Amino acid sequence: MHKKLLLGVEAIGQGAIDGGISGVYAYPGTPSTEITEYIQESETAIKRNLHRQWSANEKTAMEAALGMSYAGKRTLVCMKHVGLNVAADVFMNIAITGVNGGMVVAVADDPSMHSSQNEQDSRYYGKFAMVPVLEPTDQQEAYDMTIAGLEFSEKAGVPVMIRITTRLAHSRSGVKTIPTARLENPISLPSDPMQFVLLPANARKRYNSLLAQQPNFLKYSEESSWNRFEDGPDRSVGIVCCGIAFNYFRENYPGTSPYPYVKISQYPLPEKLLKQLDAQVDEILVLEEGYPLVEEQLKGFFGRGKRVSGRLDGTLPRAGELNPDLVASALKIEKLVAQPLPELLVNRPPALCKGCGHHDTYRALNEVMKEYGKGKVFSDIGCYTLGALPPYNSIYSCVDMGASVTMAKGAADAGLFPSIAVIGDSTFTHSGITGLLDAVNEKSNMVLIIGDNESISMTGGQDSSALGRIEAICKGVGVDPDHIQVLESLPKNHELLVEILRKEINYNGVSVIIPRRECIQKLARRKRN
Repeated sequence: MHKKLLLGVEAIGQGAIDGGISGVYAYPGTPSTEITEYIQESETAIKRNLHRQWSANEKTAMEAALGMSYAGKRTLVCMKHVGLNVAADVFMNIAITGVNGGMVVAVADDPSMHSSQNEQDSRYYGKFAMVPVLEPTDQQEAYDMTIAGLEFSEKAGVPVMIRITTRLAHSRSGVKTIPTARLENPISLPSDPMQFVLLPANARKRYNSLLAQQPNFLKYSEESSWNRFEDGPDRSVGIVCCGIAFNYFRENYPGTSPYPYVKISQYPLPEKLLKQLDAQVDEILVLEEGYPLVEEQLKGFFGRGKRVSGRLDGTLPRAGELNPDLVASALKIEKLVAQPLPELLVNRPPALCKGCGHHDTYRALNEVMKEYGKGKVFSDIGCYTLGALPPYNSIYSCVDMGASVTMAKGAADAGLFPSIAVIGDSTFTHSGITGLLDAVNEKSNMVLIIGDNESISMTGGQDSSALGRIEAICKGVGVDPDHIQVLESLPKNHELLVEILRKEINYNGVSVIIPRRECIQKLARRKRN
């Protein structure tokens, strides 16, 4: 065994390499980004020439990973929780098609919304699709589960989800790695030529096969070494600990737990272990990061007599991350009241970097929009979303990737004038192109500003799929070339950008304005290298 000091995301990346993958597919999204970056920088991955390029979005990533699996190779696909929404179409369907080569779907959830629009719980997607879900408690389990997940996926013929959260993703621990990595699979096509053809008649057969697998998935879960029951002398309450929440429980009881508990890191829920706990205790407390998935199931599972508490009944807060103090409070452990720390630093709200080209875009946009009033600029997800804050207060929406374009189109359909969308270069290729196609097809009266800083800047400066192609894409979609305006986003071009904005706002149709300037952080890194 070798030992490495790894982040949780890095442990998944190393586990995938050692588990014999032939490729990773992903779109950057905190807190999942570093899984792919770790593989991209791995000497072993480079030597083996594993596929490790970024995809245009999470849906294309998962579909490409499925194609590699179809060819018999093992593959890893990574995303954050809201990225799974983008990939949900293929994710739900590959539960029915099944896989050929082993396929692990690594999803990083973000309770407390450190860098996300919501704090949804991806375990619900796993339950919805009826596929096995692994939820590591620490970095070692994240590594081991990735290897085991690839093997399990290949054996069972279904994708396997690994669900982590921000705190595990971005904390470090020692990880023991296997001495010899698994060999990559040779190319081997599916034995059933109809496996991946979801025509209704075949889809019904495949769905019935998935249903028939459920008792096996339950059996694997109940026999899993990652799920276990531990007895305790105080039977007044039994604890159900899921994933990283197990650590918060053990931090309050670093020795032996006074209460019986069940540790859960593999789903579906291990019914036998939970029944064993239920038979011995008066009530049950559920500790889980995210939504009350297990608590809801247990309330129905045990019937009316047993009190099950957790996030649903207010014993634990419904929103945000858990921590040892919240768990201590739920367990009625008296804690010393910590004295508040002196306020040494004043909180500073996030802001655009000095020298960022988006400053120049928003200055010009604000000057023009004084003539039309507030509330007519829709935006998207990226660095430029900070234009919603002072000193600019320029934008009025940020919902999901690509929604700036389609919301502006819908507002234009409603008669709002002007209707302006602001989107970044990477977000445009992720999910904005189809909305622009709708606008072109209907000749919507709107202006699309594509802020091109030539990178996926908010997640670390990865190359955008749109690099060097934005104008060609807009022309290909059907935007009139006379109304595709490109300029360098610099203070000296302020009056020119103001003039272009005024002109294109008064054009009755779809206009695209592309203020372009390399991300200042990417430029600094490039100069250092």
